[in-house]
Amino acid sequence: MAQIYLASRSPRRRELLTQLNIQYDLVDGDIDERQLTGESATDYVVRLASEKAQQGWRNSAQDKPVLGADTIVVYQQQLLGKPQSQQDAVQTLTLLSGNKHQVITAIAVCYQQSIETLWVESDVEFADISKDEILAYWQTGEPQDKAGSYAIQGIGGQFVKRIQGSYSAIVGLPLYETKQLVHKVIQQL
Repeated sequence: MAQIYLASRSPRRRELLTQLNIQYDLVDGDIDERQLTGESATDYVVRLASEKAQQGWRNSAQDKPVLGADTIVVYQQQLLGKPQSQQDAVQTLTLLSGNKHQVITAIAVCYQQSIETLWVESDVEFADISKDEILAYWQTGEPQDKAGSYAIQGIGGQFVKRIQGSYSAIVGLPLYETKQLVHKVIQQL
């Protein structure tokens, strides 16, 4: 029997949640993901995770907690979302080449009128990447639906020189923090 609902379509989040041996059912948590004017990167990602969990709660049977999550990539205060085109991905990966950026993942657990949130920030340093490497990577199809135009757990991992922080949070769900937060909410029921 499922312990929670997961308000996410991400196959990566489903895989990570399965690693925690937390049983879940999927629920729709679709929201408007536009950043508000003047909203910091951290406030933005926490708001998205919270809104996804709350929307999931409204769309669920409301009989168990709902987990929402969101991951963003930030370079020099600039949010780097999913690429809209090959040109967008080339521009993003060129920015990241040889530089350090941050990946912030927020999680939220909603139950009735209560919501618990937290966020994890990790630093990722890229090696230098040539334009030919970027174009070849685009052709794999992997960067086309990923924030920051790369997937650390996939082919894009070859560009990562060093990380400081949570690998699983960079993938999309911080394992340790998620387990602690879900268990805390479940124990309060």
